[in-house]
Amino acid sequence: MSRRPRVFLGICGGIAAYKSAELVRRLLERGFEVRCALTRSAKSFIPPLTLEVLSGHAVYEQEYLTATGRGEESHIAVAQWADAFCIAPATAHMLARLALGLADDFLSTSALAFPGPMVVAPAMHSQMWQREAVQQHAATLAGRGVVFAGPVEGPLASGESGPGRLADVAEIVATLERVLGRGELAGRRVLVSAGPTWEPIDPVRFLGNRSSGKMGFALAAEAARRGASTVLVAGPVALPKPPGVERIDVETAHQMRDAIYAHAPGADLVIMTAAVADFRPAAPSASKLKKERGVPAIAFATNPDILAGLPDVAPDAVRVGFAAETERSTAEAEAKLARKDVDFLVWNDVSVSGLGFGSDDNEVTVYRRHGEPVVLSRRPKRQIAADLFDLFTDALERRELATAGTPG
Repeated sequence: MSRRPRVFLGICGGIAAYKSAELVRRLLERGFEVRCALTRSAKSFIPPLTLEVLSGHAVYEQEYLTATGRGEESHIAVAQWADAFCIAPATAHMLARLALGLADDFLSTSALAFPGPMVVAPAMHSQMWQREAVQQHAATLAGRGVVFAGPVEGPLASGESGPGRLADVAEIVATLERVLGRGELAGRRVLVSAGPTWEPIDPVRFLGNRSSGKMGFALAAEAARRGASTVLVAGPVALPKPPGVERIDVETAHQMRDAIYAHAPGADLVIMTAAVADFRPAAPSASKLKKERGVPAIAFATNPDILAGLPDVAPDAVRVGFAAETERSTAEAEAKLARKDVDFLVWNDVSVSGLGFGSDDNEVTVYRRHGEPVVLSRRPKRQIAADLFDLFTDALERRELATAGTPG
């Protein structure tokens, strides 16, 4: 695309509408051309003049058949002008209108006429977002290919906290870049594993660990935000699928191995954050073990080492392993880096309170095949994921340059 990519931004009424000014500014910084439309209620939260000055274009308001002066209807002209359509914030009312195909103002008629990629960023109180009707409308739109950015969990205008908060402006921008194929990882394929594995002891009990999957899900979300085609193989966790990610749910180590090895040959980057059980009961009981029968004797078998097998199935990929440990040993980490034949080994101490398993924060040391270790001090896992991807992306680029320079 030789010209600047074009985004039509629709803004609905709600306190989060004030963030639309920052969204316009960020889009312009990223090289987009932006035009805006306000619903009637949105004008109570953000003045049209603010958006006009920022975007450099007049703002469309309520009327839906405004003439352009060229014998066109504006809502049709806008739909033909835009490369992507974004509604942020999107209210519950707007989600319902989009799902039902209702069109009674400029924004909704333009959305109905637009044939290209659409990104919707909902914002509302948690009780509204979680209502069955709203979830059904969101599911309907997602089924039609609408891409959702958020909502996320956090402080709400009411003073409470919960899901329903508008996604960060950076995430909305990254989602638009991804749907338009503009992210720095566009065209790359990323495979991520996350969460624990559960190995059955009997139909009721299992052998598992405390991994929440949050680090792996943050990495998958970051890969998608950067434009990569992303597959997430997840153990049993209670986390929502990140936007733009293909999710495959598994339970046991063998199931995870099969899913990883099925997708790894086509991946450019494989990140193994999953806490895969090293052992499994060799012969799970077909019926519940009864206490009255005494303490059972359980024999264990070794699970497959998925990370160690990656060089055979994905020899050209950048490979990343995670090590959840209870003490730090540089010698052990460097030995494991070499033994597993990976490009990066991310070492985190899960014995520290408030870090690692189940926490929203992490602190890691990144051991590298090429270069000195990098320490990422305590910060949210989302930020850890972004910082790690800066390292991974650099390794991908160096590998691709080396491959391009190799005689065929």
